[in-house]
Amino acid sequence: MVNGRGDDGAGEGHGIPTLAERERGLAIGYAPSAVRPRLEALFALDTTLGAILKTTREPMVGQMRLTWWYEALVRLDSAPPPAEPVLQALAAHVVPRVSGAALAAIAEGWEALLETPLEDDAVERFAQGRGGLLFAAAAKLSDVEDARIALAGQGWALADLALRLSDDARAAAVAARARERLDRALTGRWPRRARALGALALLARADVDPARRPAGSPARVGRLLLHRLVGY
Repeated sequence: MVNGRGDDGAGEGHGIPTLAERERGLAIGYAPSAVRPRLEALFALDTTLGAILKTTREPMVGQMRLTWWYEALVRLDSAPPPAEPVLQALAAHVVPRVSGAALAAIAEGWEALLETPLEDDAVERFAQGRGGLLFAAAAKLSDVEDARIALAGQGWALADLALRLSDDARAAAVAARARERLDRALTGRWPRRARALGALALLARADVDPARRPAGSPARVGRLLLHRLVGY
C-alpha cells in the first residue's frame, strides 16, 4: 500500500539530490549555523529509516532492520557509536541534547507502517512517532519551545505518507488529516529559531494542496523565503 510514487525522485539512489531534497536542504539552511549540523544529523536518521521501508518488501525483514536501528540508537546513551556515519553524526551533534532512547522512539514510529492492512491507528502512531517526535527533537536541538512544532511534525509526516500511498482514496484521507494539522500548526508567527521547521511544514502543506505545485517551483521557494523573513 505504501510505495514511492512521488514525482520528485529523479536521481534517487545515484547520489544526486532530488528537488524535494534540495528544498529540505534550503529549509534546514534557515536554522542558525550552530544548529544546522544538529538538524542535518537528525534528518539524516529520518531518511535512513524511511529508506528501510522503501526498500524492504518483507515486513519481517523491515522489522529486523528497524530493530537493529532501535537498539543501536539506544546504545548511543552508554557507548561510543559504531563505524556508521549516521550514528556517528548523531553521537557528535544530537545525543548530547536528545537521548538515544528518544531517537529510538522515532524508529518505532516508522515501524507502524509495517502493519498490513494499514489502519487508522497505525497511521496515527506513525504521525506522532515519526513526525511529532522528530520535530520535537529538532525543537530541542534548536533551543525553542512551541507547542505547534510537534503538531507540524505530525502533519509533515502525514503529508509525506499521503504522497506514497498507492490507494488514491486512502491517500486523499491521509492528506486531509495532514492539511488539518498543518493549518493549525502554521497559524500565527513562528519564532526565528524555529523557522527551519516552519519551512518544512510549509513544504508539506504545499505537497497536500489540491493545486499542488511541483518541488522547486518559484512559488514554493518564494513562500519559504517569506517565512524566513517574517515567520508566517
